[in-house]
Amino acid sequence: MSTQTVENGRHRVVVIGSGFGGLFGTKHLARADVDVTLISKTSTHLFQPLLYQVATGILSVGEIAPATRLVLRKQKNAQVLLGEVTEIDLHTRTVTSRMLDQDTVTEFDSLIVATGAQQSYFGNDHFATYAPGMKTIDDALELRGRILGAFELAELATTQKQRDRLLTFVVVGAGPTGVELAGQIAELADRTLEGTFHNIDPRDARVVLIEGAGAVLGPMGPKLGGKAQRRLEKMGVEIQLDAMVTDVDASGVTVRDADGTVRRIESVCKVWSAGVQASPLGKMLAEQSAGTEVDRAGRVVVEPDLTIKGHPNVFVVGDLMSVPDVPGQAQGAIQGATYAARQIHAGLRGRTPRDRKPFKYFNKGSMATISRFSAVCQVGRLEFGGFIAWLAWLALHLYYLVGYRSRIITIIQWFVTFLGRSRGQMAATEQWVFARLALEAVGTGDEDAERVAAALGAATANRVATNRAATDTATG
Repeated sequence: MSTQTVENGRHRVVVIGSGFGGLFGTKHLARADVDVTLISKTSTHLFQPLLYQVATGILSVGEIAPATRLVLRKQKNAQVLLGEVTEIDLHTRTVTSRMLDQDTVTEFDSLIVATGAQQSYFGNDHFATYAPGMKTIDDALELRGRILGAFELAELATTQKQRDRLLTFVVVGAGPTGVELAGQIAELADRTLEGTFHNIDPRDARVVLIEGAGAVLGPMGPKLGGKAQRRLEKMGVEIQLDAMVTDVDASGVTVRDADGTVRRIESVCKVWSAGVQASPLGKMLAEQSAGTEVDRAGRVVVEPDLTIKGHPNVFVVGDLMSVPDVPGQAQGAIQGATYAARQIHAGLRGRTPRDRKPFKYFNKGSMATISRFSAVCQVGRLEFGGFIAWLAWLALHLYYLVGYRSRIITIIQWFVTFLGRSRGQMAATEQWVFARLALEAVGTGDEDAERVAAALGAATANRVATNRAATDTATG
């Protein structure tokens, strides 16, 4: 175990997480008389709203996930530590992180916790084996392999039943991620892959969007939700509302409708975008702070200044904070982290926590893209859709991408994709699909890897079985 200490007596700020909250909180402390340590379990700053474009072959990982060290290399008062935070001790003011088998203890005077959220399967975590979420780079690459692999295996299928199952894509959750992903899978099949296969027509692909509530893009209201639904249906996406997914396995999903009817959708490729769950660090903080609670999603119910009770030096921002009327979006994380950095600045100038004004969230609106040239946008009371909304969506996402290189390459990739038929990132490997399953199978001894492989094709199943035999021989 090693301990990170600062000998010059400057105020020590620890930031946990390299997402929007963590990165913007760190950058807003660049001119402060502090030493900042950013701790993250990933080496990159992930622009999560564009993950679905990595999954569908539009953008590469590098454009939406620059290395955090490169982003912060000119900030002399900041250092980056790679590791997963395993413990936060508010009484000793230390954070313990682990990288492989090495623990590092970092001391702090102020703490910003911005660890975000992960996919929630509502207590059915085994669904993740067959329906990955869309929260990490690994998720996006795995899903790209599953999508493109389904078309390849359909080309080799010997029966129509096999083809139908392989060419049915199920997206669970009709929020922005689900809508965007369903639209891009449909465009991938109808435009990019048209005419590229001999035995199948990719345009025969069936894209099903399942939503447990009664509307698409429910938080954006019936007008914009209706626009999105009509556009998706025009593209051939099947939208099933008031439908609850009750089971997911290798070859399909089980759905219960509002009238109690239970039915089955045969599908090899599924993706889950139906809910989020906060980082477990939220519960850890609440347990050490008398009176602090977490909500049903594990988010910390913070004080008006985004701190926890009894600890005015500990700020919780982003998806980990629970604040009324603040959505779990990038803007909430950015504004919360900026506010926290300003309070730390003010404290260095002698202001006390009692002098703090409550955090106020400014809603800059919300957007969702549906297909090329079509999006929906909500800014205050103004609601509009179509081409103008799509241009606004492009401009906003370009603005928040980190680095001029990423912006230029993204513009080029968008130009190629949206004005033509090609996509620049169509590579996929079996390792992307099966690496997570193989690790789980080796670690637990279960048969999940073989079950999924069997659903995807006999050749892959044989390969996984051979790998398992080799592993067993090597270990025993």
